[in-house]
Amino acid sequence: MFTGIVEERGTIVAREDLAEAARFTVRGPVVTSDAKFGDSIAVNGVCLTVVELADDAFTVDVMAETLRRSSLSDAQSGVAVNLERAMPANGRFGGHIVQGHVDGVGTIVSISPSENWTVVRIGLPDALRVYVVEKGSITVDGVSLTVSAVGAGSAASGPDGSGGGGEWFEISLIPTTLSETTLGTLSVGDIVNLETDVIAKYVERLTGPHATNSAEGK
Repeated sequence: MFTGIVEERGTIVAREDLAEAARFTVRGPVVTSDAKFGDSIAVNGVCLTVVELADDAFTVDVMAETLRRSSLSDAQSGVAVNLERAMPANGRFGGHIVQGHVDGVGTIVSISPSENWTVVRIGLPDALRVYVVEKGSITVDGVSLTVSAVGAGSAASGPDGSGGGGEWFEISLIPTTLSETTLGTLSVGDIVNLETDVIAKYVERLTGPHATNSAEGK
């Protein structure tokens, strides 16, 4: 379990492609300071298990399902990533409940900087739109953020036509978030990992049958 409060920006120092999997070695002196074999570390919002440790770097295995659902499929050596250790039982929830289970990816469709913050608009995949509400929580590349706006329109699609079926959401980033995470290096067209609020998913699962019965007059 994580909270979406990034502890440091690490760097992928090696990638080895395997049969329907990949092995990454990531440098991160803060998160490896007390890491042990089998620990969980979120890499750009993806919960991964430490399988090797050496100096200030750790190695993780990434299966095909994770590669398919996240931006790690394209991540190469030299890429900066957001890192967070799993939250201890006596820790603080600085962000929100984050599982490290990426639901899908979104495309950056606009970046609007101002003097004190930057507004980023992200195209939202159709399958995730029901879970994203204004003032709700969402995780973008492992960063816990508040949704500042939601909407629909042609501006939701990236340059390659990806990003969703016209749905979008916006996040407002303060200077600290821009400087301390990889979100400050984003460009239009970049792909980011998205994890929606797990509570919203459970609510939909529990109330879905009742909503269907009501609509059918049962």
